[in-house]
Amino acid sequence: MKKTSYHHGALAEALLNAVDDIAMQFGLEAVSLRACAKKVGVSPSSAFRHYADKRALLTAFATRAMWQLINVMSEARTAPDPLKSVSLAYVDFALSHPYYFRVMWREEGIYIQDEHYVQAATKLKQLFKAGFAETLPDDDPERFSSIEILAWSGVHGVASLLTEGHIGKQLDKAQKLDLAARMIDALSKGLNASQIAVHTQSFRPD
Repeated sequence: MKKTSYHHGALAEALLNAVDDIAMQFGLEAVSLRACAKKVGVSPSSAFRHYADKRALLTAFATRAMWQLINVMSEARTAPDPLKSVSLAYVDFALSHPYYFRVMWREEGIYIQDEHYVQAATKLKQLFKAGFAETLPDDDPERFSSIEILAWSGVHGVASLLTEGHIGKQLDKAQKLDLAARMIDALSKGLNASQIAVHTQSFRPD
């Protein structure tokens, strides 16, 4: 196999791109440092100089995915209805990048204490908190209220069900997003209707 020459940072990024390519074609189980090295045309030893093992590789992949999602959600937050726009951006990202979405939350396959992953995960939670706080009751800007946690759970559930094909399996992406929008509208109405009934005790979702 002909070896390819990369600058130091470029190889690390190329290996992350290879994760997505291999996962899309063969599934996450087929991802390995050796497979990624072969995909980008470098020796396994070159790949191991960037990532100690598969778990480190997937941690970096998950971290990069989170920052991409953060950028998408940051733009969505400026819309008139932040809860709906941020939520739909989350679902859209999951449908567009299913393996990014799966790896981000697959804690058994990544190093969840990695400082870069923790930083990205914290920022993502803050964005969700901000988007919900502009629409839902929010007595404590530092904590998630029970209503906000319910909202996040609902949105994440919709994204997961659609991404894994448990609902809407025969629909195209546009139809799935339309279905998600209607679910999020129903969720929003339900949350607003229960604002008085639900006790808004706050939690830190650590």
